[in-house]
Amino acid sequence: MNEFYASAKPRPALFLDRDGVINIEKNYLHKKEDVEFIEGIFELCRYYQGRGYLIVIVTNQSGIARGYYSERDFANLTFWMIETFAKEGVEIAQVYHCPHHPDISGECDCRKPHPGMLLKAAKELHIDLENSVLIGDSERDIEAALSAGLQESYLLTHEPTQTKATENIHSLHTLVKK
Repeated sequence: MNEFYASAKPRPALFLDRDGVINIEKNYLHKKEDVEFIEGIFELCRYYQGRGYLIVIVTNQSGIARGYYSERDFANLTFWMIETFAKEGVEIAQVYHCPHHPDISGECDCRKPHPGMLLKAAKELHIDLENSVLIGDSERDIEAALSAGLQESYLLTHEPTQTKATENIHSLHTLVKK
């Protein structure tokens, strides 16, 4: 663990699902030329970052298990995204991904709705989970947040949906308080 994080007071994080929250959902996205960022994502991250939150991405990537793209393809897209966020004034603290699919590679504890990625982030980055926030686009994201002990989560959808999230939102702008 980084010495800074080991000695510092735990910080909250803004956990973001990737596909459907950071970028428009496209089946098995793995090429930068196919990325379309969701409106308001950079503003949202700058808002939370300015309030002391670490920005952490937690994403299921079953396309790796399915053989649609490789770990290297995922890493290349991830590095490009991190650089793009940096140009927008946002530091991504870390990206966690689950390359598994239960029907192909078997069960794991990292694939959402399991909280494995959030718990790993909390340990590695010294995150205060209870005061962290998660934004996802599926109920499995929300279930992972609840299992990890987060008190606040948002489901980004275009339709009213039954959810265990704090709130169902239709725009990331909703969460940016001016």
